[in-house]
Amino acid sequence: MTRHHQRDEFTMNQNVNVLLLYPRFQAGSFWNYQETCTLVGAKYPAPPLGLITVAAMLPDTWTPRLVDRNTTVLRDEDLAWADVVFTGGMLPQQSDTLAIISMCRQAGIPVVVGGPDVTSSPDHYTTADFRVIGEAEGIFARFLEAFERGERSGTFEAEKFKADVTTTPVPRFDLLNFSDYVQVNVQFSRGCPFTCEFCDIIELYGRKPRTKGSAQILAELQALYDLGYRGHVDFVDDNLIGNKKAVKAFLPDLIAWQKAQGRPFELSTEASLNLADDHDLLEMMRQAGFFVVFVGIESPDPEVLIATRKKQNTRRDIAASVHKIYEAGIFVIGGFIVGFDEESDRVADEIANLIEEAAIPVAMTGLLYALPTTQLTRRLAAQGRLHAEFDVADPDHEQGDQCTAGLNFETLRPRERILADYRKVIARVYAPDAYFGRLKRMVSLLDMSGPNGDVLNARLLSDVKKLGRLVWSITLHKPEHRGHLWRMIAFTLRHNPRALNPMLQMVALYVHLGPFSRFVLQRIDAQIAEIEAGRWQQPVLVAAE
Repeated sequence: MTRHHQRDEFTMNQNVNVLLLYPRFQAGSFWNYQETCTLVGAKYPAPPLGLITVAAMLPDTWTPRLVDRNTTVLRDEDLAWADVVFTGGMLPQQSDTLAIISMCRQAGIPVVVGGPDVTSSPDHYTTADFRVIGEAEGIFARFLEAFERGERSGTFEAEKFKADVTTTPVPRFDLLNFSDYVQVNVQFSRGCPFTCEFCDIIELYGRKPRTKGSAQILAELQALYDLGYRGHVDFVDDNLIGNKKAVKAFLPDLIAWQKAQGRPFELSTEASLNLADDHDLLEMMRQAGFFVVFVGIESPDPEVLIATRKKQNTRRDIAASVHKIYEAGIFVIGGFIVGFDEESDRVADEIANLIEEAAIPVAMTGLLYALPTTQLTRRLAAQGRLHAEFDVADPDHEQGDQCTAGLNFETLRPRERILADYRKVIARVYAPDAYFGRLKRMVSLLDMSGPNGDVLNARLLSDVKKLGRLVWSITLHKPEHRGHLWRMIAFTLRHNPRALNPMLQMVALYVHLGPFSRFVLQRIDAQIAEIEAGRWQQPVLVAAE
Protein backbone atom coordinates (compact mmCIF):
# COMPACT_ATOMS: atom_id res chain seq x y z
CA MET A 1 0.00 0.00 0.00
CA THR A 2 1.47 3.39 -0.98
CA ARG A 3 1.73 6.27 1.43
CA HIS A 4 -1.01 8.12 -0.49
CA HIS A 5 -3.33 5.13 -0.08
CA GLN A 6 -2.55 4.99 3.62
CA ARG A 7 -3.34 8.67 3.96
CA ASP A 8 -6.66 8.31 2.12
CA GLU A 9 -7.62 5.60 4.60
CA PHE A 10 -6.85 7.95 7.50
CA THR A 11 -9.06 10.60 5.92
CA MET A 12 -11.99 8.22 5.57
CA ASN A 13 -11.74 7.55 9.30
CA GLN A 14 -11.59 11.31 9.84
CA ASN A 15 -8.40 11.07 11.91
CA VAL A 16 -5.92 13.40 10.27
CA ASN A 17 -2.46 14.39 11.53
CA VAL A 18 -1.70 17.96 10.44
CA LEU A 19 1.88 19.20 10.46
CA LEU A 20 1.91 23.00 10.66
CA LEU A 21 5.30 23.80 9.14
CA TYR A 22 6.33 27.45 9.40
CA PRO A 23 9.00 28.44 6.84
CA ARG A 24 12.26 30.15 7.73
CA PHE A 25 12.60 33.87 7.15
CA GLN A 26 15.63 35.03 5.23
CA ALA A 27 18.40 35.49 7.76
CA GLY A 28 19.71 38.97 6.95
CA SER A 29 16.73 40.98 8.17
CA PHE A 30 16.17 44.08 10.28
CA TRP A 31 13.36 42.27 12.09
CA ASN A 32 15.13 39.01 13.01
CA TYR A 33 17.25 40.58 15.77
CA GLN A 34 18.85 37.23 16.56
CA GLU A 35 21.51 38.67 18.85
CA THR A 36 18.82 40.39 20.90
CA CYS A 37 16.84 37.15 21.15
CA THR A 38 19.91 35.32 22.43
CA LEU A 39 20.48 37.96 25.09
CA VAL A 40 17.07 37.28 26.66
CA GLY A 41 17.19 33.52 26.16
CA ALA A 42 14.82 33.30 23.19
CA LYS A 43 15.26 31.81 19.71
CA TYR A 44 13.13 34.10 17.56
CA PRO A 45 11.12 37.33 17.92
CA ALA A 46 7.57 36.01 17.41
CA PRO A 47 5.57 32.85 16.64
CA PRO A 48 3.38 32.05 13.60
CA LEU A 49 0.01 33.53 14.54
CA GLY A 50 -1.55 32.58 11.20
CA LEU A 51 -0.79 28.89 11.48
CA ILE A 52 -1.95 28.54 15.08
CA THR A 53 -5.16 30.37 14.12
CA VAL A 54 -5.72 27.91 11.27
CA ALA A 55 -5.04 25.10 13.76
CA ALA A 56 -8.00 26.36 15.81
CA MET A 57 -10.24 26.00 12.73
CA LEU A 58 -9.53 22.29 12.32
CA PRO A 59 -12.12 19.64 13.15
CA ASP A 60 -11.72 18.00 16.56
CA THR A 61 -10.64 14.76 14.91
CA TRP A 62 -7.67 16.48 13.22
CA THR A 63 -4.52 16.58 15.34
CA PRO A 64 -2.15 19.52 14.77
CA ARG A 65 1.60 19.63 15.46
CA LEU A 66 3.60 22.83 15.00
CA VAL A 67 7.19 23.01 13.75
CA ASP A 68 8.57 26.53 13.39
CA ARG A 69 11.69 26.22 11.24
CA ASN A 70 12.96 29.48 12.72
CA THR A 71 13.24 27.84 16.15
CA THR A 72 13.07 24.07 15.67
CA VAL A 73 14.71 21.44 13.50
CA LEU A 74 12.26 19.49 11.33
CA ARG A 75 12.71 15.78 12.09
CA ASP A 76 12.09 12.85 9.79
CA GLU A 77 9.58 11.52 12.30
CA ASP A 78 7.54 14.75 12.01
CA LEU A 79 7.07 14.15 8.30
CA ALA A 80 6.43 10.43 8.83
CA TRP A 81 3.68 11.32 11.35
CA ALA A 82 1.92 13.81 9.06
CA ASP A 83 -1.05 13.03 6.86
CA VAL A 84 -1.01 16.58 5.45
CA VAL A 85 1.30 19.60 5.78
CA PHE A 86 0.13 23.20 6.09
CA THR A 87 2.71 25.87 5.25
CA GLY A 88 3.10 29.35 3.77
CA GLY A 89 3.94 32.87 4.82
CA MET A 90 5.27 36.17 3.56
CA LEU A 91 7.64 37.14 0.74
CA PRO A 92 10.80 36.78 2.89
CA GLN A 93 9.72 33.16 3.53
CA GLN A 94 9.13 32.34 -0.12
CA SER A 95 12.34 30.38 -0.73
CA ASP A 96 11.85 28.11 2.27
CA THR A 97 8.15 27.66 1.53
CA LEU A 98 9.00 26.35 -1.94
CA ALA A 99 11.65 24.08 -0.41
CA ILE A 100 9.04 22.70 2.00
CA ILE A 101 6.60 22.05 -0.86
CA SER A 102 9.31 20.15 -2.76
CA MET A 103 10.21 18.15 0.34
CA CYS A 104 6.61 17.15 0.95
CA ARG A 105 6.00 16.23 -2.68
CA GLN A 106 9.04 13.93 -2.60
CA ALA A 107 7.73 12.34 0.59
CA GLY A 108 4.26 11.84 -0.90
CA ILE A 109 2.57 14.09 1.65
CA PRO A 110 -0.19 16.46 0.46
CA VAL A 111 0.87 20.04 1.12
CA VAL A 112 -1.41 23.05 1.58
CA VAL A 113 0.05 26.53 1.13
CA GLY A 114 -1.58 29.75 2.27
CA GLY A 115 -0.68 33.16 3.60
CA PRO A 116 0.06 36.61 2.14
CA ASP A 117 2.64 35.56 -0.47
CA VAL A 118 0.52 32.87 -2.13
CA THR A 119 -2.36 35.36 -2.13
CA SER A 120 -0.21 38.00 -3.83
CA SER A 121 1.78 35.69 -6.14
CA PRO A 122 -0.21 32.45 -6.54
CA ASP A 123 1.65 31.44 -9.72
CA HIS A 124 4.82 30.84 -7.71
CA TYR A 125 3.09 28.05 -5.81
CA THR A 126 1.63 25.85 -8.53
CA THR A 127 3.68 22.87 -7.27
CA ALA A 128 1.66 22.76 -4.04
CA ASP A 129 -1.21 20.26 -3.89
CA PHE A 130 -3.55 22.88 -2.46
CA ARG A 131 -3.48 26.67 -2.57
CA VAL A 132 -5.62 28.65 -0.13
CA ILE A 133 -5.75 32.20 -1.48
CA GLY A 134 -7.03 35.01 0.69
CA GLU A 135 -8.18 35.09 4.29
CA ALA A 136 -8.70 31.63 5.75
CA GLU A 137 -11.99 32.43 7.49
CA GLY A 138 -13.58 33.00 4.09
CA ILE A 139 -12.56 29.74 2.45
CA PHE A 140 -11.18 27.18 4.89
CA ALA A 141 -14.42 25.28 5.39
CA ARG A 142 -14.55 24.55 1.65
CA PHE A 143 -11.03 23.18 1.73
CA LEU A 144 -11.86 20.90 4.67
CA GLU A 145 -14.95 19.57 2.91
CA ALA A 146 -12.95 18.84 -0.23
CA PHE A 147 -10.16 17.13 1.68
CA GLU A 148 -12.56 14.93 3.62
CA ARG A 149 -14.25 13.95 0.33
CA GLY A 150 -10.88 12.60 -0.73
CA GLU A 151 -9.77 15.39 -3.05
CA ARG A 152 -5.99 15.78 -3.04
CA SER A 153 -5.49 18.97 -5.02
CA GLY A 154 -7.23 22.24 -5.68
CA THR A 155 -7.22 26.00 -5.36
CA PHE A 156 -9.58 27.71 -2.94
CA GLU A 157 -9.88 31.48 -3.26
CA ALA A 158 -11.75 33.64 -0.76
CA GLU A 159 -13.73 36.69 -1.78
CA LYS A 160 -11.60 39.71 -0.98
CA PHE A 161 -12.21 41.74 2.17
CA LYS A 162 -15.27 39.68 3.15
CA ALA A 163 -13.90 37.39 5.88
CA ASP A 164 -15.81 37.88 9.10
CA VAL A 165 -13.09 38.24 11.75
CA THR A 166 -15.71 38.04 14.50
CA THR A 167 -15.82 34.31 13.69
CA THR A 168 -12.05 33.84 14.07
CA PRO A 169 -11.40 31.33 16.87
CA VAL A 170 -8.93 31.73 19.71
CA PRO A 171 -5.55 30.69 18.28
CA ARG A 172 -4.00 27.45 19.52
CA PHE A 173 -1.48 29.15 21.79
CA ASP A 174 -1.01 25.80 23.53
CA LEU A 175 1.00 24.64 20.50
CA LEU A 176 3.71 27.21 21.26
CA ASN A 177 6.79 26.93 23.39
CA PHE A 178 6.67 30.43 24.85
CA SER A 179 10.33 30.34 25.88
CA ASP A 180 11.29 30.23 22.18
CA TYR A 181 9.97 33.75 21.58
CA VAL A 182 10.52 37.31 22.74
CA GLN A 183 6.81 38.08 22.30
CA VAL A 184 3.54 36.50 21.30
CA ASN A 185 0.96 37.98 18.93
CA VAL A 186 -2.74 38.71 18.79
CA GLN A 187 -4.75 40.58 16.17
CA PHE A 188 -7.64 42.98 16.75
CA SER A 189 -8.27 44.32 13.23
CA ARG A 190 -7.46 43.86 9.54
CA GLY A 191 -7.26 46.59 6.94
CA CYS A 192 -6.30 50.26 6.84
CA PRO A 193 -8.27 53.32 5.66
CA PHE A 194 -5.32 55.02 3.98
CA THR A 195 -4.14 54.63 0.38
CA CYS A 196 -0.32 54.55 0.55
CA GLU A 197 0.86 53.63 -2.94
CA PHE A 198 3.59 51.21 -1.84
CA CYS A 199 1.54 49.30 0.75
CA ASP A 200 -0.02 45.90 0.10
CA ILE A 201 -2.22 45.83 3.22
CA ILE A 202 -5.12 47.57 1.52
CA GLU A 203 -4.78 45.11 -1.37
CA LEU A 204 -4.80 42.07 0.93
CA TYR A 205 -7.29 43.20 3.58
CA GLY A 206 -9.08 46.27 2.25
CA ARG A 207 -9.54 49.87 3.29
CA LYS A 208 -12.40 49.28 5.71
CA PRO A 209 -10.83 47.85 8.88
CA ARG A 210 -12.72 44.87 10.24
CA THR A 211 -12.41 44.32 13.98
CA LYS A 212 -12.96 41.58 16.49
CA GLY A 213 -15.27 42.16 19.43
CA SER A 214 -13.96 43.00 22.90
CA ALA A 215 -15.03 39.67 24.38
CA GLN A 216 -13.33 37.86 21.52
CA ILE A 217 -9.92 39.50 21.90
CA LEU A 218 -10.09 39.33 25.69
CA ALA A 219 -10.69 35.59 25.36
CA GLU A 220 -7.42 35.36 23.44
CA LEU A 221 -5.57 37.27 26.14
CA GLN A 222 -7.22 35.13 28.82
CA ALA A 223 -6.08 32.00 27.01
CA LEU A 224 -2.50 33.26 27.09
CA TYR A 225 -2.86 34.16 30.76
CA ASP A 226 -4.31 30.76 31.65
CA LEU A 227 -1.40 29.04 29.90
CA GLY A 228 0.96 30.93 32.21
CA TYR A 229 2.30 33.46 29.72
CA ARG A 230 3.46 36.81 31.10
CA GLY A 231 5.28 39.53 29.21
CA HIS A 232 5.19 41.14 25.77
CA VAL A 233 2.09 40.80 23.58
CA ASP A 234 2.16 42.43 20.13
CA PHE A 235 -1.08 43.49 18.45
CA VAL A 236 -0.07 42.73 14.86
CA ASP A 237 -2.69 45.02 13.32
CA ASP A 238 -1.24 46.96 10.42
CA ASN A 239 -2.91 50.05 11.82
CA LEU A 240 -4.52 49.56 15.22
CA ILE A 241 -6.29 52.91 14.98
CA GLY A 242 -7.60 52.41 11.44
CA ASN A 243 -11.07 52.13 12.96
CA LYS A 244 -10.83 54.62 15.83
CA LYS A 245 -14.42 54.15 16.92
CA ALA A 246 -13.93 50.41 17.36
CA VAL A 247 -10.59 50.64 19.15
CA LYS A 248 -11.90 53.33 21.49
CA ALA A 249 -14.81 51.06 22.37
CA PHE A 250 -12.41 48.18 23.03
CA LEU A 251 -9.69 49.90 25.05
CA PRO A 252 -11.75 50.49 28.23
CA ASP A 253 -12.45 46.74 28.36
CA LEU A 254 -8.76 46.00 27.81
CA ILE A 255 -7.80 48.44 30.58
CA ALA A 256 -10.23 46.79 32.99
CA TRP A 257 -8.97 43.31 32.09
CA GLN A 258 -5.32 44.29 32.55
CA LYS A 259 -6.10 45.81 35.96
CA ALA A 260 -8.10 42.78 37.07
CA GLN A 261 -5.27 40.41 36.16
CA GLY A 262 -2.53 42.56 37.70
CA ARG A 263 -1.21 43.85 34.33
CA PRO A 264 0.35 40.63 33.06
CA PHE A 265 1.13 41.97 29.58
CA GLU A 266 3.06 44.87 28.11
CA LEU A 267 1.67 45.70 24.68
CA SER A 268 2.96 46.91 21.34
CA THR A 269 1.39 47.61 17.96
CA GLU A 270 1.58 49.56 14.70
CA ALA A 271 -0.38 52.75 14.10
CA SER A 272 -0.44 55.75 11.79
CA LEU A 273 1.12 59.01 12.93
CA ASN A 274 -2.25 60.69 13.39
CA LEU A 275 -2.34 58.79 16.67
CA ALA A 276 -0.51 61.83 18.04
CA ASP A 277 -3.54 64.03 17.30
CA ASP A 278 -5.87 62.19 19.69
CA HIS A 279 -4.99 62.82 23.33
CA ASP A 280 -7.83 60.66 24.67
CA LEU A 281 -6.82 57.71 22.51
CA LEU A 282 -3.19 58.03 23.57
CA GLU A 283 -4.20 58.13 27.21
CA MET A 284 -6.32 55.01 26.84
CA MET A 285 -3.43 53.22 25.15
CA ARG A 286 -1.16 54.27 28.02
CA GLN A 287 -3.62 52.94 30.59
CA ALA A 288 -4.02 49.70 28.63
CA GLY A 289 -0.27 49.06 28.78
CA PHE A 290 0.93 49.89 25.27
CA PHE A 291 4.61 50.78 25.63
CA VAL A 292 5.81 50.92 21.99
CA VAL A 293 4.25 51.65 18.60
CA PHE A 294 5.70 51.26 15.12
CA VAL A 295 4.89 54.28 12.96
CA GLY A 296 5.44 54.46 9.21
CA ILE A 297 6.90 57.93 8.67
CA GLU A 298 8.62 57.15 5.33
CA SER A 299 9.89 60.64 4.46
CA PRO A 300 10.04 64.19 5.82
CA ASP A 301 9.52 65.58 2.29
CA PRO A 302 5.86 66.66 1.76
CA GLU A 303 6.19 66.24 -2.02
CA VAL A 304 7.24 62.61 -1.55
CA LEU A 305 4.43 61.96 0.93
CA ILE A 306 1.79 63.48 -1.36
CA ALA A 307 3.06 61.59 -4.40
CA THR A 308 3.05 58.27 -2.56
CA ARG A 309 -0.43 59.02 -1.17
CA LYS A 310 0.62 59.25 2.46
CA LYS A 311 -1.04 62.61 3.01
CA GLN A 312 -1.81 61.80 6.66
CA ASN A 313 1.83 62.60 7.46
CA THR A 314 1.74 66.03 5.80
CA ARG A 315 0.65 69.34 7.32
CA ARG A 316 2.25 68.42 10.62
CA ASP A 317 5.50 68.71 12.55
CA ILE A 318 6.56 65.06 12.44
CA ALA A 319 9.08 65.33 15.28
CA ALA A 320 6.55 67.09 17.49
CA SER A 321 4.00 64.35 16.73
CA VAL A 322 6.49 61.70 17.84
CA HIS A 323 7.13 63.64 21.04
CA LYS A 324 3.37 63.71 21.73
CA ILE A 325 3.43 59.92 21.72
CA TYR A 326 6.44 59.96 24.07
CA GLU A 327 4.38 62.13 26.44
CA ALA A 328 1.99 59.20 26.77
CA GLY A 329 4.83 56.96 27.94
CA ILE A 330 4.91 55.14 24.59
CA PHE A 331 8.08 55.07 22.56
CA VAL A 332 8.20 55.02 18.76
CA ILE A 333 9.95 52.76 16.27
CA GLY A 334 9.96 54.67 13.00
CA GLY A 335 9.80 53.40 9.44
CA PHE A 336 11.59 55.29 6.64
CA ILE A 337 12.08 54.61 2.91
CA VAL A 338 14.71 55.74 0.42
CA GLY A 339 14.08 55.43 -3.33
CA PHE A 340 10.87 57.31 -4.09
CA ASP A 341 10.68 58.97 -7.52
CA GLU A 342 10.12 62.43 -6.09
CA GLU A 343 12.91 62.49 -3.53
CA SER A 344 15.82 64.88 -4.00
CA ASP A 345 19.57 64.55 -3.53
CA ARG A 346 19.00 65.98 -0.04
CA VAL A 347 17.12 62.88 1.08
CA ALA A 348 19.88 61.42 3.25
CA ASP A 349 20.33 64.52 5.37
CA GLU A 350 16.58 65.14 5.54
CA ILE A 351 15.80 61.67 6.86
CA ALA A 352 18.78 61.51 9.24
CA ASN A 353 18.02 65.00 10.58
CA LEU A 354 14.39 64.05 11.24
CA ILE A 355 15.40 60.85 13.04
CA GLU A 356 17.71 62.92 15.25
CA GLU A 357 15.18 65.69 15.86
CA ALA A 358 12.43 63.23 16.74
CA ALA A 359 14.80 61.22 18.96
CA ILE A 360 13.82 57.87 17.43
CA PRO A 361 16.53 55.35 18.40
CA VAL A 362 15.23 52.49 16.25
CA ALA A 363 14.60 53.81 12.74
CA MET A 364 13.81 51.00 10.33
CA THR A 365 15.16 52.54 7.11
CA GLY A 366 14.83 50.50 3.93
CA LEU A 367 15.00 50.79 0.17
CA LEU A 368 11.71 51.13 -1.69
CA TYR A 369 10.41 47.70 -2.72
CA ALA A 370 7.57 47.22 -5.18
CA LEU A 371 5.41 44.57 -3.54
CA PRO A 372 3.00 42.42 -5.56
CA THR A 373 -0.48 43.82 -6.25
CA THR A 374 0.22 47.35 -4.98
CA GLN A 375 -0.63 50.60 -6.75
CA LEU A 376 3.11 51.25 -7.00
CA THR A 377 3.70 47.96 -8.78
CA ARG A 378 0.88 48.56 -11.23
CA ARG A 379 2.18 52.06 -12.01
CA LEU A 380 5.76 50.86 -12.52
CA ALA A 381 4.56 48.02 -14.75
CA ALA A 382 2.51 50.43 -16.86
CA GLN A 383 5.58 52.66 -17.21
CA GLY A 384 7.76 49.72 -18.24
CA ARG A 385 10.02 50.17 -15.20
CA LEU A 386 9.24 47.05 -13.13
CA HIS A 387 11.74 44.22 -12.94
CA ALA A 388 10.28 41.03 -14.40
CA GLU A 389 11.11 39.01 -11.25
CA PHE A 390 10.06 41.76 -8.85
CA ASP A 391 8.11 39.33 -6.66
CA VAL A 392 10.67 36.53 -6.56
CA ALA A 393 12.56 36.30 -3.29
CA ASP A 394 16.32 36.20 -3.67
CA PRO A 395 17.40 32.54 -3.44
CA ASP A 396 20.40 33.68 -1.39
CA HIS A 397 19.13 32.96 2.12
CA GLU A 398 21.42 35.65 3.56
CA GLN A 399 20.35 38.37 1.12
CA GLY A 400 17.85 39.79 3.54
CA ASP A 401 14.93 42.17 3.29
CA GLN A 402 14.38 45.60 1.74
CA CYS A 403 17.38 46.92 3.66
CA THR A 404 19.65 45.23 1.12
CA ALA A 405 17.38 43.88 -1.62
CA GLY A 406 15.10 46.77 -2.53
CA LEU A 407 14.78 48.89 -5.70
CA ASN A 408 13.28 46.06 -7.76
CA PHE A 409 12.48 48.55 -10.51
CA GLU A 410 14.19 51.05 -12.81
CA THR A 411 14.80 54.16 -10.72
CA LEU A 412 14.50 57.75 -11.93
CA ARG A 413 17.48 59.05 -10.00
CA PRO A 414 20.73 57.17 -10.72
CA ARG A 415 20.65 53.91 -8.85
CA GLU A 416 24.10 54.37 -7.36
CA ARG A 417 23.08 57.83 -6.06
CA ILE A 418 20.07 56.34 -4.25
CA LEU A 419 22.23 53.59 -2.77
CA ALA A 420 24.83 56.13 -1.64
CA ASP A 421 22.14 58.26 0.03
CA TYR A 422 20.71 55.20 1.72
CA ARG A 423 24.17 54.21 2.90
CA LYS A 424 24.66 57.67 4.38
CA VAL A 425 21.46 57.39 6.43
CA ILE A 426 22.38 53.96 7.84
CA ALA A 427 25.97 54.95 8.63
CA ARG A 428 24.88 58.12 10.38
CA VAL A 429 21.92 56.96 12.47
CA TYR A 430 23.44 53.68 13.65
CA ALA A 431 26.81 55.09 14.66
CA PRO A 432 26.99 54.26 18.41
CA ASP A 433 27.20 57.86 19.62
CA ALA A 434 24.23 58.88 17.47
CA TYR A 435 22.08 55.93 18.57
CA PHE A 436 22.73 56.33 22.26
CA GLY A 437 22.41 60.10 22.02
CA ARG A 438 18.88 59.65 20.65
CA LEU A 439 18.18 57.06 23.33
CA LYS A 440 19.10 59.55 26.05
CA ARG A 441 16.75 62.13 24.56
CA MET A 442 13.98 59.55 24.28
CA VAL A 443 14.43 58.58 27.94
CA SER A 444 14.21 62.27 28.89
CA LEU A 445 11.01 62.76 26.85
CA LEU A 446 9.09 59.66 27.99
CA ASP A 447 6.42 60.38 30.59
CA MET A 448 6.38 57.14 32.57
CA SER A 449 3.92 58.33 35.21
CA GLY A 450 1.32 55.83 33.99
CA PRO A 451 1.14 52.04 34.27
CA ASN A 452 4.13 51.51 31.96
CA GLY A 453 6.38 52.93 34.67
CA ASP A 454 5.03 50.61 37.40
CA VAL A 455 7.24 47.62 38.12
CA LEU A 456 4.98 45.90 40.62
CA ASN A 457 2.70 43.86 38.37
CA ALA A 458 1.88 40.29 37.43
CA ARG A 459 4.79 40.07 35.00
CA LEU A 460 7.38 41.21 37.56
CA LEU A 461 9.10 37.82 37.74
CA SER A 462 9.17 37.54 33.96
CA ASP A 463 10.53 41.09 33.56
CA VAL A 464 13.20 40.65 36.22
CA LYS A 465 14.35 37.38 34.68
CA LYS A 466 14.43 38.80 31.14
CA LEU A 467 16.04 42.13 31.94
CA GLY A 468 18.45 40.61 34.45
CA ARG A 469 19.62 38.11 31.87
CA LEU A 470 19.94 40.92 29.32
CA VAL A 471 22.18 43.04 31.59
CA TRP A 472 24.25 40.02 32.60
CA SER A 473 24.68 38.79 29.02
CA ILE A 474 25.78 42.18 27.68
CA THR A 475 28.14 42.77 30.61
CA LEU A 476 29.71 39.33 30.35
CA HIS A 477 29.59 38.52 26.63
CA LYS A 478 29.30 41.83 24.74
CA PRO A 479 32.23 43.99 25.90
CA GLU A 480 31.79 46.36 22.95
CA HIS A 481 28.34 47.32 24.34
CA ARG A 482 29.15 47.15 28.05
CA GLY A 483 30.11 50.81 28.40
CA HIS A 484 27.02 52.06 26.58
CA LEU A 485 24.80 49.83 28.74
CA TRP A 486 26.09 51.00 32.09
CA ARG A 487 26.27 54.65 31.06
CA MET A 488 22.64 54.41 29.92
CA ILE A 489 21.64 52.75 33.20
CA ALA A 490 23.31 55.55 35.17
CA PHE A 491 21.72 58.24 32.98
CA THR A 492 18.25 56.70 33.27
CA LEU A 493 18.44 56.24 37.02
CA ARG A 494 19.38 59.92 37.37
CA HIS A 495 16.87 61.41 34.92
CA ASN A 496 13.90 59.03 34.52
CA PRO A 497 14.24 55.81 36.55
CA ARG A 498 10.76 54.60 35.59
CA ALA A 499 12.00 54.41 31.97
CA LEU A 500 14.55 51.71 32.83
CA ASN A 501 12.60 48.93 31.10
CA PRO A 502 12.19 50.62 27.67
CA MET A 503 15.77 51.90 27.82
CA LEU A 504 17.14 48.39 28.39
CA GLN A 505 15.06 47.08 25.50
CA MET A 506 16.53 49.75 23.22
CA VAL A 507 20.06 48.80 24.31
CA ALA A 508 19.25 45.15 23.59
CA LEU A 509 18.00 46.03 20.11
CA TYR A 510 21.25 47.82 19.36
CA VAL A 511 23.14 44.61 20.01
CA HIS A 512 21.41 43.43 16.82
CA LEU A 513 21.18 46.73 14.97
CA GLY A 514 24.82 47.73 15.38
CA PRO A 515 26.20 44.64 13.60
CA PHE A 516 23.21 44.57 11.24
CA SER A 517 23.90 48.12 10.10
CA ARG A 518 27.47 47.09 9.27
CA PHE A 519 26.12 44.12 7.31
CA VAL A 520 23.87 46.50 5.36
CA LEU A 521 26.73 48.89 4.65
CA GLN A 522 28.86 46.03 3.29
CA ARG A 523 26.04 44.89 1.00
CA ILE A 524 25.31 48.40 -0.24
CA ASP A 525 29.01 49.10 -0.80
CA ALA A 526 29.21 45.95 -2.92
CA GLN A 527 26.20 47.03 -4.98
CA ILE A 528 27.64 50.50 -5.56
CA ALA A 529 31.02 49.04 -6.54
CA GLU A 530 29.32 46.69 -9.01
CA ILE A 531 27.54 49.60 -10.69
CA GLU A 532 30.62 51.79 -10.79
CA ALA A 533 32.68 48.97 -12.30
CA GLY A 534 30.05 48.44 -15.00
CA ARG A 535 29.26 44.90 -13.85
CA TRP A 536 25.64 45.56 -12.83
CA GLN A 537 23.12 44.83 -15.55
CA GLN A 538 19.58 46.17 -15.57
CA PRO A 539 17.23 43.20 -15.07
CA VAL A 540 14.63 42.37 -17.67
CA LEU A 541 11.61 44.63 -17.28
CA VAL A 542 7.92 43.81 -17.34
CA ALA A 543 6.57 44.84 -20.73
CA ALA A 544 4.40 47.95 -20.49
CA GLU A 545 0.76 47.29 -21.31
